[in-house]
Formats: sequence, structure tokens, C-alpha cells
Amino acid sequence: WRKMKKKITLLIGTLFILGLMACQFTPNLDLIQKTESPAVTQPMLESDSEIPSVLPVDAELTSDQILTAIYEQVNPGVVTIITTTSQGTGSGSGFVIDEEGHILTNYHVVEGATQVEVDFPSGDKVVGDVIATDLDSDVAVVKVNVSADLLVPLRLGDSDALKVGQMVVAIGNPYRLSNTMTLGIVSAKGRVLDSIRTTSDQGSYSAGDIIQTDAAINPGNSGGPLLNLKGEVVGINRAIQTTGTTLQGEAVNTGIGFAVSINIVKRVVPYLIQYGSYDYPYMGISSSSTDLTLDEWQALGVTQTSGAYIMSVTSGGPAELAGLKGGTQQTSITGLYSGGDIIVAVDDQPVLVYGDVISYIFLHKSPGEDIVLTVIRNGAQKEVTLTLGKRP
Repeated sequence: WRKMKKKITLLIGTLFILGLMACQFTPNLDLIQKTESPAVTQPMLESDSEIPSVLPVDAELTSDQILTAIYEQVNPGVVTIITTTSQGTGSGSGFVIDEEGHILTNYHVVEGATQVEVDFPSGDKVVGDVIATDLDSDVAVVKVNVSADLLVPLRLGDSDALKVGQMVVAIGNPYRLSNTMTLGIVSAKGRVLDSIRTTSDQGSYSAGDIIQTDAAINPGNSGGPLLNLKGEVVGINRAIQTTGTTLQGEAVNTGIGFAVSINIVKRVVPYLIQYGSYDYPYMGISSSSTDLTLDEWQALGVTQTSGAYIMSVTSGGPAELAGLKGGTQQTSITGLYSGGDIIVAVDDQPVLVYGDVISYIFLHKSPGEDIVLTVIRNGAQKEVTLTLGKRP
């Protein structure tokens, strides 16, 4: 495997404004979810043990042979999603996850659709039913009734095992060019995007554990798989960051794409299939999705320069009940208030940015469970136990 990796040629292509979703015919990136799941043993996706690995163990393959092997085995399980809405037609991507006919895509791909067409690489086309959606992670489950030979489930990998710099592949339907494969690397992990579901005051919840990649993702790629070089799905392509649009108003890829981590998907989707909804853990705090600058830390009057700064706490929420503090005193920077707690660890896991908190609780915790936060308050370190709620 080491020899194979050495032979692969790397294709490598700030951030100004948040661009359109990476699917055709999606005007915004503000999307969201939720409800309540019964208190039962967590359902699981079917085991991948029956899904063969793409690459034979210890195979001596050239880089193009590796990529060709991935494409030939994975592409039959990747579909094109064509939607009909009151505004016209749109398109995105999806992929098969089991032999029962369940297909994963993004929620924003099927949002508002009166008909969802699923096109297979074989040329077969059928109408699918959207059986469940999750706005918080921008995931939807589509069910199709087709013959077994059309269903080629993809093997799900472990997104926690991904390393920055590791090569990844995207397969999808950019600009209605179905069965398109692109190559790049994992640019970063643990990013945070706005959820599609809005709060009661029209703010946005956070979607966490997002993978950043420079694999070319364009309008129409949304909902398609991001794969490692074993041909395992490690994420669902969701959005791109862009500084401009085409003449048709579509987002232009700038080498910054985002995918929902497959480990989040593996927690959420079994609930969606079995119960129709999934409850995300809820803290009731707001923080910056990007790291604060040195000037901002200094304006807060603290010596700390890392951690998740609590800008505000929701009245009556889990954080307020646990005694956590948000900022209350206006600083020299407009909109930045000092006096809030700084989270530097959660259950002894170090926290450098807010995304570290969100990724940890999304991947490892459920509503009703406790977490122990290590916070800096007035220059002193203390521990606070917080009982997680569920998103309202």
C-alpha cells in the first residue's frame, strides 16, 4: 500500500464569501433539521462485511490503475438525482447504501421537490420517494423500487481515520455531466458550517465534523460520495466556498469544498430510516465558527488565544442551567462582548476552536448525556458538568 501511495500523482488546485451549495439549482446555503427519536438502542446501518473492498490487499498497481479500479467498482452505485420543483428542475448526486433500495443524498438537493427522479449509470431511470430528511447535517434518504442488479451499495469508511493530505476522490453529476470523477486531498477536518434549520430567532444551528477538500466539487456534485483510495465513502459532498459565479449565477469552484463526514452519517441515517428523524445533542451556546484573531482575544481582555469562546448562552438552555457564562460587556470591537467562558477541553479532549466541541458531541454524545467542560473564567480554570439537551 505504501508503494501504491508513492506512485500516485497529487492534483492540487481567502475564503471570502460562502458560496452556493454544490448542486445545480440551489440558491442558498442556509439549511436545517430535527425532531425526536425514541429512546431505544441505536440502530445501525448494515455491515459492510459483504461489500468487497475495491483494491486487493498488497496489490502492485500504478496510480491510474488504482483510480480506475475505484471508479469501475464504485460508479455503478452512484446515481444522478433529477428534481422537479415549483421553480423548475434541478440536479444533484446520490449513492446506494444497501440492498433495500436506500439512497443517500443532500437535503438541499431534494428540498421542495414534487418529483425525484433517480438515474442509474446503467441508463435505468426510476422515481424515488424521499422517506426522511435531516436538515442539521443536510442529509436525505431516498427509497427506490428497482431490481437487485441495479443496487450496488458502496462501502462506508471511517472518517475519523482520515488525515489531512490524504487523497480523496469525488464521483457525481456536476453541471449534469453524470459519472464524473475528480481527485484531490483532505484539506482540513472538523470544519463547521451553518445548518439549514434555523433557530427560533432566525439564527442558524451549527453543522459539525465537516471535511474540507480541494477535490473539484461543482454544482450537481451535492449528495455524491467523497471516497478514500480504498473506495470507501468517507463523506457526502455538500457545498463549496466561492468568490464568484458563472453567467448563469452558479457557484464557481475555487478549490474549497465541504463534505459531511460519513461517521456523522452513520449515526444519523439508521434513525432516519427507522424513525424518520434524529435528535442532535444541544448545548445552548453561540460561538464563532472560525478562530478569533489576536486582536479579538486581546479585546476580550484575556491572555488565552485558543479555545471556544462563549459569546452567548440561550436562556433556559443546558449551558445556562450548568452555569456557563456568555459575553456581556461591549469591547472595542463592535459586536464582541467580553466576560464569557472559554472552553478549552470537553471530556478531557483538547478544544482549540468551536468546531472541536461540535465534532466531539455530534460523534460521541446524545441528548440526556453529560459532558464535562474545562473552561477558563476570569483567568482561572474550572470544570463544569453539562447535561445535553436536544435541539429545539
